[in-house]
Amino acid sequence: MKFTAQQIAEILEGEVVGNPMAEVSKLSKIEEGTEGSLTFLANPKYTNFIYETKATITIVNNTFVPENEVSTTLIKVEDAYAAFSKILEFYNQVKLNKVGIEVPCVLSESAKHGTNFYLGSFSYIGENVIIGDNVKIYPNSFIGDNVIIGDNTIIFAGVKILSESQIGENCNIYSGTVIGADGFGFAPNPDGTFSKIPQIGNVIIEDNVDIGACTTIDRATMGSTIIRKGVKLDNQIQIAHNVEIGENTVIAAQTGIAGTTKIGKNCMIGGQVGIAGHLTIGNNVRIQAQSGVGKSIKDGEVLQGSPSFGYSEYSKSYVHFRNLPKIVTEIEELKKTIK
Repeated sequence: MKFTAQQIAEILEGEVVGNPMAEVSKLSKIEEGTEGSLTFLANPKYTNFIYETKATITIVNNTFVPENEVSTTLIKVEDAYAAFSKILEFYNQVKLNKVGIEVPCVLSESAKHGTNFYLGSFSYIGENVIIGDNVKIYPNSFIGDNVIIGDNTIIFAGVKILSESQIGENCNIYSGTVIGADGFGFAPNPDGTFSKIPQIGNVIIEDNVDIGACTTIDRATMGSTIIRKGVKLDNQIQIAHNVEIGENTVIAAQTGIAGTTKIGKNCMIGGQVGIAGHLTIGNNVRIQAQSGVGKSIKDGEVLQGSPSFGYSEYSKSYVHFRNLPKIVTEIEELKKTIK
């Protein structure tokens, strides 16, 4: 899809300096601009690139005054960075705005969907599924029986949402994610073997949640595994059965949360954090990357280390960790002196 400089200026409420009919069909960084691309200049460190960029259109701040000749058409706006972000959002909406049911796919007769629905090829929609308006389900996705998906949610290619799961409105679930797989529940037997405990609960994901690629969220043994409103999950995260994550909490990649742990609101959890089961993590907690959490945490704490402890205490201790060989040598010399 192509857009002219004038059309873009109208979207951004900007002013065209150059050819208003210049057309673009792709986006680029200013230093990598090519003919037919749209770019922007916001950071003064990149100003020199505007005189050599081959991008057809460049968004700049109102205050920008070229010192040399430019070949790119300019669109002047109040804030170039914010304007380009707006264009990215607009571009994404246009790119993702697919409608219709592709073939082959399976859409059960008992399933119901709203308006502006898109179902990609080789996807499966089970019995009694309820899907809201403006939902997009991309190819090779699986939606199990009795699943509910709210308005404006996007399910990217290859996602698996198993039976009884409930997905809210305005959610983005990225490729490879599995929601509602069985929780890790096994009972030991006297002979050393294990018997599987049936996992009969479900997963509830509330509104405005983003779930990164290849993340897994297990169904509850009984009751629900719950992801509250506004939660943002990175790629490759493991969330076990009966976990609850509070509103607006953000979790980075490769974090694992064991069963029945409750995490509060507005927490920030770094990558590769391990959290043991049956714990309570308070609100506004910060956990640094690669920390191991084995006990419950009060509101507002900042943790680091494995096992984790207070961030400021960890930082002070780490100085000594690094100096341990020197400290040991000094102690040995002192022992000799004392003798």
